[in-house]
Amino acid sequence: MPPLAAQHSLSVPRKRSFPSVSILYLATALLFLPGVHPELKAQAAKAQASPPAATGNFDGPAELPRRYVKTSLADTPAPGHVRMVKEGDDLQAALNDAKCGDTLKLQAGATFGGVFRFPKKDCDDAHWIIVRTSAADDALPPENTILTPCYAGVASLPGRPDFHCSSVRNVLARLELNRKAGAGPVLFQDGANHYRLIGLEITRSMPGLKMRNLVQPQEPEYTANHLVFDRLWIHGTPQDETKGGIHLSGTTDIGIVDSFFTDLHCIALHGACTDAQAVNGGGGDSPGGPYKIVNNFLEASGEVIMFGGAAATTTPADIEIRHNHLFRPRLWKPGEPGFVGSADGDPFIVKNCFELKNAQRVLFEGNVLENSWGGFSQAGFAIVLTPANQGGHCPQCRVTDVTIRYNRIAHVAGGFDIGNVMGKAQAASSGGERYSIHDLVLEDVDHVNNKGFGSLALIISIDPPLKSVHFDHITAFPQRVLFTVLNQGEKLKDFSFTNSIFTVGEKGVFGAGGGPSNCTQGVRDPASILKACFADAVFKNNVIIGGPGGWPSGNRTVSDGHAAGLRDMRDGRGGDYHLCQKGSKEPGCKTPSPALSAATDGKDAGADLEAIEKATTGII
Repeated sequence: MPPLAAQHSLSVPRKRSFPSVSILYLATALLFLPGVHPELKAQAAKAQASPPAATGNFDGPAELPRRYVKTSLADTPAPGHVRMVKEGDDLQAALNDAKCGDTLKLQAGATFGGVFRFPKKDCDDAHWIIVRTSAADDALPPENTILTPCYAGVASLPGRPDFHCSSVRNVLARLELNRKAGAGPVLFQDGANHYRLIGLEITRSMPGLKMRNLVQPQEPEYTANHLVFDRLWIHGTPQDETKGGIHLSGTTDIGIVDSFFTDLHCIALHGACTDAQAVNGGGGDSPGGPYKIVNNFLEASGEVIMFGGAAATTTPADIEIRHNHLFRPRLWKPGEPGFVGSADGDPFIVKNCFELKNAQRVLFEGNVLENSWGGFSQAGFAIVLTPANQGGHCPQCRVTDVTIRYNRIAHVAGGFDIGNVMGKAQAASSGGERYSIHDLVLEDVDHVNNKGFGSLALIISIDPPLKSVHFDHITAFPQRVLFTVLNQGEKLKDFSFTNSIFTVGEKGVFGAGGGPSNCTQGVRDPASILKACFADAVFKNNVIIGGPGGWPSGNRTVSDGHAAGLRDMRDGRGGDYHLCQKGSKEPGCKTPSPALSAATDGKDAGADLEAIEKATTGII
């Protein structure tokens, strides 16, 4: 498996006083700080277009989504009239006049400035309204293929992966917010439904504006349903503050497919927001989901995708997130060559790639996650699963039934932050439980350059207790420590870590502060910490590379990558992690890997690299 940088042609490689999440990040951080051809991409994306078949409806302890959103063109028929809308025409009037089943073709290459409110109509699944570029279908990438900025006449963007443009030509219609404040240019009025947007550039114009989401329901209490965002370029401007791409709170039956999101960021010191996201939701009082976020390039400074973090009385459910590239350019990092921040030189606030604070039945599969660093209020984790009763206004917020499988993560300060904690309002959420995490590659975990823990996972269980967390078939190379643990309540139940290959760095398993009430006080070796902090933890059939020892029985400890039988570990920074087979004459293979057929299920220990390659093939 080639390194990610080579693959993607990157130019840069509580009555008790419980600490809040931000304080835990800070306190624990102090312990640790020191090219694919377009046709092949289209074929790969098409192969990823349908949700996986469920075996039962569970993956380990986690229930899979019960419903999936259908987003093919065949699923959104528009058999009515076609109307051309030219530059200078009244687009809002055209939207108001459109009948269910109609198609509005917006002049390719034209700019439509303003705020456009998509009204409620009594449409149904047989009569959608399509708003699209007037360019012919064959001028756009085919369905199930990501639209890149090439189609807006932009051949490349600094610090982003190569677009592999076969041609560079603007065939999109541009919707542009031209006001000094607020959200837009795409707003959905209360009850808006059955709209499909195709081949549009959605952005902003005025510099200096600190704005919110480019696409959202018009008011926080408004709802919308049956919306498909297809082959769009949604972006802010390089040095201004644009908080969000698509805001999903209050929406149901939404598909975001084959689209490209860039330049969504909040500015440190002098900004008006702190958390920028490409896609966000999970707040409010209306039901949310099902959601489909499949085959997109997603870029944002704060959390690339986030659900939760706001007052809510409901929990969005049935969320499918597959075959996406979750990314941020390294040139947003202070000190990097070519650093880009705000016009005043302030950096953008970076947090993580994927965060859940309020969501249930989530499938996160076949994604590539790159570039996360600390230095703000978080410590550079790739994935954060921390249910939050935000401000005491969401006691039923929860993160439950999350399946994370067949993903690749690179260039981060840590893998997972998994925790049930009390927030600043000292109010408990409804908890987090039933996480199935398997077949994952985690490489280039750099705690020094990325200002973090250098760990596979930070695991925190305070209130309510964390339950049912399963890691299985992981290939990971944390540089500092496997786990950091903070448990100030009852022991974590139903925890397992099995069938994996990993480095453990300097510490193995380590306590994440917390004083004498933490379960790790007075114990040092990994086996003792697992016994003290977890109730009957299952930790076996792993191949452990390096470290101080002291692991439970039933695991194999080796000195280095050669002894683990990896073809070329390269210090876990983009090597070839396939296993050396018996009789293999591959370069770097001296003896067969002890991981061969060593898993409890009879398979090889470590991630299923072929399955990950299949699930991520064609990602830009």
